[in-house]
Amino acid sequence: MTFPVYMTGLMMGLSLIVAIGAQNAFVLRQGLRREHVFAVCLTCGVSDAILILLGVTSLRQIAAMLPWLDPAMRFGGAAFLTWYGAKSLRSAIRSSGALTVGEEVSSRFWPTFATCLALTWLNPHVYLDTVVLLGTIATRFPGQEMLFAAGAMSASFLFFFALGYGAKWLRPIFSRPSAWRVLDLAIAAVMWMIAYRLLSGM
Repeated sequence: MTFPVYMTGLMMGLSLIVAIGAQNAFVLRQGLRREHVFAVCLTCGVSDAILILLGVTSLRQIAAMLPWLDPAMRFGGAAFLTWYGAKSLRSAIRSSGALTVGEEVSSRFWPTFATCLALTWLNPHVYLDTVVLLGTIATRFPGQEMLFAAGAMSASFLFFFALGYGAKWLRPIFSRPSAWRVLDLAIAAVMWMIAYRLLSGM
């Protein structure tokens, strides 16, 4: 019974995280540029692990103690995603450069790290997936909740590192400036779509 519970957590975690979102788009972009990939992937994985642990152990207590958290996270997250989408659109319009094989790291670590944290912790959808959904599903396995959580945590680390380091296979495509413009436009669209859904309560 032990292995199936772990695998259930792993598969549920993967099914929730694979969907395109602000966090995934950022990890993909960092992987393509080879900028702070390990730190970004590790930050996303650890953040998910903390939220999953909170969901499995404290879901009911959190909901009762912080009724204001949901609207605060929705509006704060929407504001940040709107700004980040505008930044990506500006990059798509102004950018004329292409990714070269020998390109050096150009962005500083701390701004990149701060953006990664914001895209994770200011996105209410992350809380819905990790804290609420996985926390609720874990209750189906009394006495083995932590095993389920371990599977879900493993899914996050597996996915983010695969996305960040697997992006290198797409580098030949992004040697063309037009490909970067398309990516930046797609990222802007994703950010604004998520922001709209947050504000409309979808």
